[in-house]
Amino acid sequence: MAVPDYQTLMLPFLKLLADGAEHTLPEITESLSREFNLTEAERSELLPSGNQEIMRNRVGWARTYLKKALILEAPRRAVFQITARGQQVLSEKPEKITARYLKRFEEFCEFHNSSPSAEDTTAIDDVENSQTPTEAMEAAHKTLNNDLASEVLGAIKNQSPQFFEHLVVKLMQAMGYGGWSHESARATQYTSDGGIDGIINEDPLGLETIYLQAKRYSEIPIGRPDIQAFVGALEMKRARKGVFITTSRFSKDALEYISLIEKKVVLIDGKQLADLMIKHNLGVSVKQTFQVKTIDTDYFLED
Repeated sequence: MAVPDYQTLMLPFLKLLADGAEHTLPEITESLSREFNLTEAERSELLPSGNQEIMRNRVGWARTYLKKALILEAPRRAVFQITARGQQVLSEKPEKITARYLKRFEEFCEFHNSSPSAEDTTAIDDVENSQTPTEAMEAAHKTLNNDLASEVLGAIKNQSPQFFEHLVVKLMQAMGYGGWSHESARATQYTSDGGIDGIINEDPLGLETIYLQAKRYSEIPIGRPDIQAFVGALEMKRARKGVFITTSRFSKDALEYISLIEKKVVLIDGKQLADLMIKHNLGVSVKQTFQVKTIDTDYFLED
């Protein structure tokens, strides 16, 4: 089964504390993973940011919501124990504990910035049924970036082929290739490029060189013949490394061909191109920044 959402985890989480003993968060996470029969792959599945396991994140938010409702407490750091209120909740034998259920407690409402109500059916509850605040933030960020990527790609397609050739050179430099000098990379002469649109010298002596091909197409996919022609151009230069970048996409035959050849050739399609430009701040600017902070536990340690 898939990793359960954090609200589904809240009641099983609380039941694990029913014995009144102290339990650590890793212990609880492991017990819940076994209870829901999660595979190793599901246990290690990461959030889109890659910063944390999804299961660990959801268990953490289940803990936070229960703690804010004073259903459990933390006698020591990362150690949890059920409270009298928590025992009372279990005695009521609820089918599920949700954010809506916890809104009957004033302390939780203060944390959640909402009004006490056991019947609240606001849209945010529907979202919270499947996403933790961390997941919701990352999903929103991903949606914004996908929309921005479409805008970036559309803007590139409206430029000239020469603009695109210079852009891919700048992108390679922004990614750290040929970063030893601003003069380590250049676009070739448009009229006599011999199938090579850009050159990146990875070291001052030019012992390692990457050759670039740039195709600014709208919808036409790049097929195997185009890749074979590029590989032929690399052979003429006695080159071992090449990057083929397009605003379009690559056909299945083109992708299969790359896996068969000895040379190291990387294919970057339009979506990857836009994503890389966003990641390396090329052609985009920061509009607004939200900082997600966490407590500095070292600050609160007494000498």
